[in-house]
Amino acid sequence: MKKILFVSVFAALLFGNNSCSKNEVCNNKTIDSERGEITAYAAANGITATEHSSGIFYQVMSAGSGPAPTVYSTVSVKYSGKFLNGQVFDSQTATPVSVQLGQTIKGWQLGLPLIQKGGSIKLIIPSSLAYGCTGYGPIPSNSILYFEIDLVDVN
Repeated sequence: MKKILFVSVFAALLFGNNSCSKNEVCNNKTIDSERGEITAYAAANGITATEHSSGIFYQVMSAGSGPAPTVYSTVSVKYSGKFLNGQVFDSQTATPVSVQLGQTIKGWQLGLPLIQKGGSIKLIIPSSLAYGCTGYGPIPSNSILYFEIDLVDVN
């Protein structure tokens, strides 16, 4: 029985639904290649974005007060996530959700420490600092993501 289970798991891993087939190479887009699209989106939507050295673009709406999170912090946030075409792919605006910052996408790990508890920020995250060439769930590969985030608490 254990042998059948092992073979089944091995076959699933070998032949499962991978984001890249044998003939495809998963290549992340570069931040430089997406900069024009990001700056055009910011301008068209009245976002006065600053480019961070990492490549994320952000606008601090409210700095907050109290502790700023680190990747080791558990943060409680309300947020809305959109594609640049305006389609919402995820939203948690009624009740805050708690998550360890180090378990989130790189764009959040870089962006949320720019504010403190009680602050709010707009982030435009290049695809390579989000889900890259693999995508995730409803997020297609190489998607630039826009977030509005309220940092409710930091632990």
